[in-house]
Amino acid sequence: MMTTTQSAPDTPSPSDHPLLPRAAGATLAEQLAARIAERIAQRLLAPGARLPSVRDCATRQGVSPSTVVGAYDLLQARGLVQARPQRGFFVRESTAPAAPAAARSALPAPVDATALIRGMFQAQGSLSAPGMGTLPEGWLDAPLLQRALRRVCADPAAWLRYGEPAGDATLRNALSRRLADIGIAAAPGQIVTAVGATHALDLVARTLLQPGDAVLVDEPGWAVEYARLTRMGVKLLPVPRGSGADGGPDLAVMEALLREHRPRLYVTVSVLHNPTGQTLTPAQAHQVLRLAEAHDFTVVEDDTYSWLAPAHATRMAQLDGLRRTVYVSGFSKILVPQWRVGYAAAAPALAERLIDTKLVTTLTTPAPLEHAVGLCLQQGSLRRHAERVTARLDAARERTVALARGAGCRFVTPPAGLFGWIDVGCDTEALALVLLDEGWLTAPGTLFHATPRPTTLMRINFASAQEPRFWQRLAALRAG
Repeated sequence: MMTTTQSAPDTPSPSDHPLLPRAAGATLAEQLAARIAERIAQRLLAPGARLPSVRDCATRQGVSPSTVVGAYDLLQARGLVQARPQRGFFVRESTAPAAPAAARSALPAPVDATALIRGMFQAQGSLSAPGMGTLPEGWLDAPLLQRALRRVCADPAAWLRYGEPAGDATLRNALSRRLADIGIAAAPGQIVTAVGATHALDLVARTLLQPGDAVLVDEPGWAVEYARLTRMGVKLLPVPRGSGADGGPDLAVMEALLREHRPRLYVTVSVLHNPTGQTLTPAQAHQVLRLAEAHDFTVVEDDTYSWLAPAHATRMAQLDGLRRTVYVSGFSKILVPQWRVGYAAAAPALAERLIDTKLVTTLTTPAPLEHAVGLCLQQGSLRRHAERVTARLDAARERTVALARGAGCRFVTPPAGLFGWIDVGCDTEALALVLLDEGWLTAPGTLFHATPRPTTLMRINFASAQEPRFWQRLAALRAG
């Protein structure tokens, strides 16, 4: 979570919150300091995050303000937090060597995206996760995967040798047919597999970019992508996404950035955008491609949520024929997050360059898992599973939308896909700290901006935010 200049929202009486347990052998201040230190270590409180005010923390934990002051003093002594006059206490920023001047981003480095990733893993334990980035475990089809793996394991030799440099042939052939179904013509030789969609995006960036290059990105957008590109030493150029049903990239801002910075790439989620859920219209997609032609840049189209999207959704790779586009997708959002199988589809010459990058960075990808995914595609079992999931998601979305609106929240963009982008009316970073203390993992809007800013926006997962208790608590915090 990022630094804000607003205080945490007022909270109801201490009886509404889990009080700090009284443990023998440690003072209350030491116990509170240990709890906060653990969250810092887990990156659930990221560098730059603001701690609750002394008064708010005392109310929430059922202790005296002097106990909180003592805990914060202990954390300062350990170098974990720092006091800023007239502003409060903040998690200390990590120290790292400065990048060479030529490689520095045009923007401050984004929030440590590992806070969001570590939170995803933390949610697999005891936390409830309305802000989770994946489908609930109960929605996934373990027997489907077991059947595919049994078939792969029937040939032990498949585990004893390196896979093909471009990826498993069965998977690439099945992907070629899958892409044809959504209007993208890509021969198997134009497809390169990767260890998930994020790895495929990294292969494209490492192939086409050098430190100091400029890249257009969506804002709001995916924090991991911001962090990954920044660590490569490229300049992030955020392109605002509009609100409403037709909200796409702000083309006027995009054109101004193109003229000033001459970026090499535009990395975007055009279908079921994360976090807004928006999908580009054909007219918007066409306008972006015209700008790509006029200003000589490549569009990297991240279609991570492809299996949850309507069949008629427009992809820029469909309109462009992979001439100025690279299409990236994967299976973690529809199969299981742990099956890191992704791919990029590109023009033939670029596909060969992607293979070279793959060979020198990861050597190969796990052929048995790729082959199992290929079998799921080939036999139609993945398509049938996706149809069941989307039907279930439609029902969950309807319930969650009703709960969110009942709690006084407003949808900034029309609800679609897995995620909702809502305005809760108060600072969601501060709100996230309160909810985290109570066992709720949320995704405050500041995680999805390339530049630090307070915001009242929050991303919710329609599948994992159906619990009325969460919305009742959120409504109470808003009213407080």
